[in-house]
Amino acid sequence: MGDTSIAPAAPTDAPRRPKTPAERQRAFRQRQREKRKIALASAGTGSPGPTGNQIAPAAFEPPVTTCVTVTPVTVGALPITLVAEDVTSRVTDEITVSRRHVAERRSITSYCLTAAALALAVVGIVMNGWFARTLGSTDLAGWTFLAIGTANDIVALTVPAAAARLWLARQRVTAAVAWLVWSASFVFALISGLGFASVNIADTALDRASRVTPAVTIAQTALRDAMTSRDRECAGGVGRYCREREQAVIERQRALDAAVGSVERAVDPQTEAASKIVAWLSAGNANPTATDFAMLRLLLLSLLPQVGGLLLMIGRVR
Repeated sequence: MGDTSIAPAAPTDAPRRPKTPAERQRAFRQRQREKRKIALASAGTGSPGPTGNQIAPAAFEPPVTTCVTVTPVTVGALPITLVAEDVTSRVTDEITVSRRHVAERRSITSYCLTAAALALAVVGIVMNGWFARTLGSTDLAGWTFLAIGTANDIVALTVPAAAARLWLARQRVTAAVAWLVWSASFVFALISGLGFASVNIADTALDRASRVTPAVTIAQTALRDAMTSRDRECAGGVGRYCREREQAVIERQRALDAAVGSVERAVDPQTEAASKIVAWLSAGNANPTATDFAMLRLLLLSLLPQVGGLLLMIGRVR
């Protein structure tokens, strides 16, 4: 007798992973197709199938699928895509808000610089126009100088922004000419501002120095009394008492000079205090005088009102 048993398939050592729903559906459809094929083959041949010790033909055996093509299914694709889109949207919104804040800060800064530039320009026009008018020997000459000073300040205010635009437009020669014109107008405006500041500071210093304080009044009274006593004592000739009265007059004169000198030193307390502060901070290594600070202040008072054009140029940069 022939062996009617079919050898079982050798078990595989590798553990099988659980099938996914898609794989189970595919296997179910495969089994249905095989069943339909077997049913059609049996109906066509009229054979009732294997009986007794007969072995069923291999054509009617259900094929064993040894290699299954598994199509990977991305389970988390949709949530990951949604999260990525959400993160991208959030980052885009944050960047947009950040850019808006930067634009707002830049706009505020631009407005502030423009306002400061216009304020300095007005101050410079007033300073330079006033000083230019004082240079005229007649009213006509004074008004002519005033017009020149005003026009020069307007040029110094507007040329830097125009020169910057020309430079960005690659019109380098025209921009260089504009900067040359601005340099000439800036020097003229600086000299006019220097004249305005120096004249007013000097007049103020003279007014402060000529004021009479109680100490000066007392010293003047004491000097007059000493001079009267000297004249009365020395009328009959020079003697011991006459020389004493003369020495008293000299002492009263020194006291008056000291009182007047204290008033003169108090004419500009700002420079005196600045020199003392620098000397104190440097532990005596730097000892600038009040004159040094007076010159620095004069330079700044002349220079700052003339930089309105530069501030206007910086404020309009986007």
